[in-house]
Amino acid sequence: MAKNKNNQAIWNTRIKKKTSSLFEKIGNSIDIDKRLYKEDIIGSIAHVEMLFKQKIISFKIKNKIVYGLQKIEKQISKNNFEFDRKHEDIHMNIEKKLFEIIGDDAGYMHTARSRNDQVITDFKLWIKSSTRELNQNLSKIIKSILKLADKNIETIMPGFTHLKNAQPISLAHYLMAHVEIFKRDQRRFNNNFESLNECPLGVAALSGTSFNIDRDYTSKKLGFDKPTNNSIDTVSDRDFVLDFLFSVSVCSMHISRIAEELIIWNSDGFNLIKLSDKVVTGSSIMPQKKNPDLLEYLRGKSGLTFGNLFSMLTILKGLPLSYFKDMQDDKEIVFKSYDTLIDCLKILEELLKNISPNKKRMYQLADTGFITATDLADYLVKNHSMAFRKAYQKTSEIVNYAEKKKKKLKDLKIEELKKIEPKLTNEVLKIFDLKNSINSKKSYGGTSFENIKKMIMKYKKNK
Repeated sequence: MAKNKNNQAIWNTRIKKKTSSLFEKIGNSIDIDKRLYKEDIIGSIAHVEMLFKQKIISFKIKNKIVYGLQKIEKQISKNNFEFDRKHEDIHMNIEKKLFEIIGDDAGYMHTARSRNDQVITDFKLWIKSSTRELNQNLSKIIKSILKLADKNIETIMPGFTHLKNAQPISLAHYLMAHVEIFKRDQRRFNNNFESLNECPLGVAALSGTSFNIDRDYTSKKLGFDKPTNNSIDTVSDRDFVLDFLFSVSVCSMHISRIAEELIIWNSDGFNLIKLSDKVVTGSSIMPQKKNPDLLEYLRGKSGLTFGNLFSMLTILKGLPLSYFKDMQDDKEIVFKSYDTLIDCLKILEELLKNISPNKKRMYQLADTGFITATDLADYLVKNHSMAFRKAYQKTSEIVNYAEKKKKKLKDLKIEELKKIEPKLTNEVLKIFDLKNSINSKKSYGGTSFENIKKMIMKYKKNK
């Protein structure tokens, strides 16, 4: 390979006229893909070590290239590297610098390789690393939720359907629902990790290479399970990008849901939680205000990650095989989604540490809305051999009566109850106790205090 003289593009021997300034501007991606520098250098080192192993390059040339690449990595990590937009992307910036450091032998580095397989390898390595970081942050959130749940096993609140009081639950049980949600996010990211764990390096531009390379060697060296099977599919595949963006979007949606719920709970109408002054803002005109801006930030950012997923789907939908310039946008889209999600995860963790439940208000709200009516229907089935639909009808009559008399179910006297269902005895009165209602839900996954304690213990052991 000839030395890249006079800072010209690598293809200048074929393209005779100078690139227009407009095309140079839009064709250049160095401002975006420079964050792939570590992955690019790691991939290049593995590649030249394989070339030496296969006797395609000499030991001396391999060592010179590795030395130069390691020097470049140190320069970049210490901010002593000048990225040149004339060289389009991170790959060409590093290659150009390598020529400056070791001379013409730098040209051997690109033997049996294209930027097509090079960039996909870099990108997959980056997504693998970023997936680990996202899951680590999800683990921190799960830990914070478990800690909050452990303190609130016997905190009684209403469970809602349609934002209406449904049945009494433990606050810890509600919190543990979000543990399950974020655990699923982790599994989703892990599934993607396994799916993308095939190494693209060595498929070259789209057809493979005539050099006697060892793709199993580079796959193992770079931490992949195996090499990809089809060279055309490899350079055109961005399913791993879509999978990552989808997982980010689902996780963002989960963050948005918990944010929305906490915004509602923090409202004056519900008043179920209090946010520390550390995580609220004030108003420019209303002195009394304490606004949940960070929660609203989390809710809003989900829209950005959804948009990025749809952007990538739209880019790919009309592309035949194999590689096209359109695909260059994949990195900017992924980086934006990743940066947004990692910020949101850190913000959510901080918020969870600065939330206090209003236990008194939670209990008061749980004690309204005939919230133990289902317990009464179940009692009639279990103790008086009633079909559930008949028990449902009898309970509805009792609720209607209590509502007419402006009484809670627990305030009804046995004489009033017996007028509607003569079989009832004083024993039924304990059914209306909120704590009794919660502890009766002993089925696996239910809200009984004992169930919650076991589930918290289980996740603490398995973290």
